[in-house]
Amino acid sequence: MTARFSLEGQVAVVTGASRGLGFDMARAIAESGARVYMTARGVAQLEEAAARLRADGLDVRACPFDLSDKDACVAALAAVGKDEGRLDILVNNAGINAWEPLAQATTATWDKVMATNVTATYLLAREAARLMVPRGYGRIVNVGSALAVKGRENIAAYVSSKHGLAGMTRALAAELGPHGITCNMLAPGYFVTEINTTILARPGYEQGVSRRIPLRRWGQPEEIGGVAAFMVSRASSYMNGHILMVDGGLTETLVLPVDTVGERQ
Repeated sequence: MTARFSLEGQVAVVTGASRGLGFDMARAIAESGARVYMTARGVAQLEEAAARLRADGLDVRACPFDLSDKDACVAALAAVGKDEGRLDILVNNAGINAWEPLAQATTATWDKVMATNVTATYLLAREAARLMVPRGYGRIVNVGSALAVKGRENIAAYVSSKHGLAGMTRALAAELGPHGITCNMLAPGYFVTEINTTILARPGYEQGVSRRIPLRRWGQPEEIGGVAAFMVSRASSYMNGHILMVDGGLTETLVLPVDTVGERQ
């Protein structure tokens, strides 16, 4: 059974891996045996994150570049292909958000969000496919959001980008499946990560969200790693074009406030 989940001898690229969910995905994939190229924009933070995993005996490499730079995206995957002669796994995790009411929103914000969340994902997937197709094997995981299947006010660019990723995931699954390459989306809900520090500091925000999650809590970053490792392993070999929600049940249920539920009983 363990062999189904082993990534021994495989090569992976995980974007946005210097912190948060990306870091724990990189850790879990490396723990399963893969050599992981960790990417992020900030060089110092990425090197520190990679050093932490290497200290645990994991085979990781720091590969800093800016996802908004199209040439850098292509060059990064080309470098991995040249150094390793293969690429088995791509996890497109990195992304950005921007809070703007529509009436005050700018096209500059829209372009920035789309460049990072959609265009970079497309380019990296394209370059990964060029390495995977000749070998007849590969795993591509695009990291979306609970908002890839829902809507929310004041973040139109972000929601649109994640819905776009869902469509891209299905399109890639259809095209690359005949070549032995699967493409799926991992869609996280609310997790306690550095990127959510600001909203977690709002009085009552964490508790308010938790009341609408069946598990009654936010996820911890380490709870995402095993899911990612499964999705890129041979154990997931017949899962293709799927959106896997990892949100404590948030998007699949209607949870009313406790006092309201009590009133209806």
